[in-house]
Amino acid sequence: MRLFKACSSWSQPWQKSSTRARTLLVAAGLSVGAVVPVYAGMTSQTLQNPTSSSKPELISQNQKPLELTLVSYAVTKEAYSKIIPLFVKKWKQERKQDVTFRESYGGSGSQTRAVIDGLEADVVALALGQDVNQIQKAGLIGANWEKEVPNNGIVTKSVVALVTRKGNPKQIRDWNDLVKPGVSVITANPKTSGGARWNFLGLWGSVTQSGGDDAKALDYVSKVYKNTPVLPKDAREASDTFYKRNQGDVLLNYENEEILAKQKGESNNDVVIPQVNISIDAPVAVVDKVVDKRGTRQVAEAFVKFLFTPEAQREFAKVGFRSVNSTVAGETQNQFPKVGKLYTVSNFGGWDAVQKKFFADGTVFDKIQGGRR
Repeated sequence: MRLFKACSSWSQPWQKSSTRARTLLVAAGLSVGAVVPVYAGMTSQTLQNPTSSSKPELISQNQKPLELTLVSYAVTKEAYSKIIPLFVKKWKQERKQDVTFRESYGGSGSQTRAVIDGLEADVVALALGQDVNQIQKAGLIGANWEKEVPNNGIVTKSVVALVTRKGNPKQIRDWNDLVKPGVSVITANPKTSGGARWNFLGLWGSVTQSGGDDAKALDYVSKVYKNTPVLPKDAREASDTFYKRNQGDVLLNYENEEILAKQKGESNNDVVIPQVNISIDAPVAVVDKVVDKRGTRQVAEAFVKFLFTPEAQREFAKVGFRSVNSTVAGETQNQFPKVGKLYTVSNFGGWDAVQKKFFADGTVFDKIQGGRR
């Protein structure tokens, strides 16, 4: 198992990216210098060598700084702006080495494609497991990647929220209200948006996880999409359609996005959390091919492990994510409405099964789309 094992090359500087990769860094909106390195004078220290029983390993005064690239989806930026400095400080104290981060944030699907096309990420934190699976299938991440990190790779959780206009004039109380005559629903296209796939599973599961069969689910979800006047290409465009263009009576959105919007004063809308809901599980993974090339495996794995600590999970919770750490979940339980029945993508057989059944060409969603025309 590769998880958090010692790596003899971890102190070597990573190799320079190719011209193509550097171009992708810029195109993906990569930010440099979000964490300012502190190159304080280092004294010789000794650390226990994990590969021997008693010999100490000398840490040289010439220990060179190391850089990691984190590629994530847009809404996590607020949390990582607090988490990364905490990790940098911890690594400096424990390993006497400076670590800096390059960070890239954008739509999860776009980030996935950028990594596959050459954006050299040491760590990816994406919106759904299917995106990590695509990177794995491209040969950049090892098989069974979710077993290489804590909690099967799931680092944050959220649920689907029904966001209504102020005062909830259409009286949206639950999933069933989305099919009422005259209700206009805004959600993105699940063929192009990861967030919209979570919304789709929320809609479908509201039936099948409440005793209904696939036939009833198909009838219900088809009616919801008939009440959907447009299908924006991604979650951000869907939010702009609702907030900036003032279209629709209800927006299907991540709960954490709405919490963060309220914190920033960008939303005063009402929010309904359905009592039968899907757990929106977002994964993190080390990109094996990249960290082995750069010699950054040890610090990359340490960073991923750090994301599951109470210290980091509290920062995720502050911006609206439901914690995967039991201690922090207990501390923050009053921040989040309780959900009566919470199901996961595993109830649908996992992401490969979901793709094959619902979103592949000619399958369920294409048939629903045909009924909208």
